[in-house]
Amino acid sequence: MKKTLIAAGFASLMSTTAMAETIGVSMALFDDNFLTVLRNGIQELADDMEGVDVQIEDAQNDVAKQLDQINNFAASGVDAIIVNPVDTSATEAMTKAAADAGVPLVYVNRQPINVDTLPDNQAFVASNEIESGTLETFEVCKMLRAMGKGGGAKAYVMMGELSNQAAVQRTKDVEDILGIDMCNFITVVDQQTANWSRDEAQDLMTNWLSTGEEFDAVIANNDEMAIGAIQAMKAQGLDMAEIVVGGVDATQDALAAMQAGDLDVTVFQNAAGQGGGALDAALRLSRGEDVDQKVYIPFELVTPANVDEYTSKN
Repeated sequence: MKKTLIAAGFASLMSTTAMAETIGVSMALFDDNFLTVLRNGIQELADDMEGVDVQIEDAQNDVAKQLDQINNFAASGVDAIIVNPVDTSATEAMTKAAADAGVPLVYVNRQPINVDTLPDNQAFVASNEIESGTLETFEVCKMLRAMGKGGGAKAYVMMGELSNQAAVQRTKDVEDILGIDMCNFITVVDQQTANWSRDEAQDLMTNWLSTGEEFDAVIANNDEMAIGAIQAMKAQGLDMAEIVVGGVDATQDALAAMQAGDLDVTVFQNAAGQGGGALDAALRLSRGEDVDQKVYIPFELVTPANVDEYTSKN
């Protein structure tokens, strides 16, 4: 029977370790606001532990490069590996590489395609994406109703990288919520990927605006794309009080946009908690301890009513 991995376990890991332990960490991309917070969470927790060292590398959104990093970590004799996968559909090769080398592996933040068949010495730590887009979209629905648009509203949907499980699930969450009786008054005008990118989202929103189509909301798979959409709308003089904009992650930039009255909804994804949970799991697996193979850190809805509670969290 697997033992439950809980946050309280962090404290026990901060005690003196019998010998130095090294954890290799391969991040999909350093140049990403949310993943930077996650990466810093891993580093800061390791810094607070005696005898624990982390080697963090940037895969630069390159699947082949990430697989090389995993193989190199294993060859160098690390005690465990943490992977934030570039492509969640390409994780079977990573799982095999670590398993063949006998090195424990923990996926963090992005759900691997083989999450249900991981070996005993591998685990997954993240937040349950079924909650993220669901919380976001239902709140957008409620806000539109409160604005008197329950008789009919139009929305644009911005998707993350289509190779990423989080983008697929968050988009499905949008579709599921818009299919319920309370929210089926919302029609999706168009949905396209902006690859989690603020710049790409700004360009996409500019293109949508050029069509002259009227709309009431923008539902983005993450905050960076929501911010890009906001920048495009403000550049063309749109009144942000008339358009509901939602994102996911509750990054500092997103919270600032919310406090400025531009962003209406986001969902707090505990980056530091995910990073700490992944390091906790990696160390426990390296010591031969059992952990749950799926560890979920809850999402939390953030709106202007409670935004001040989150300004120091991500």
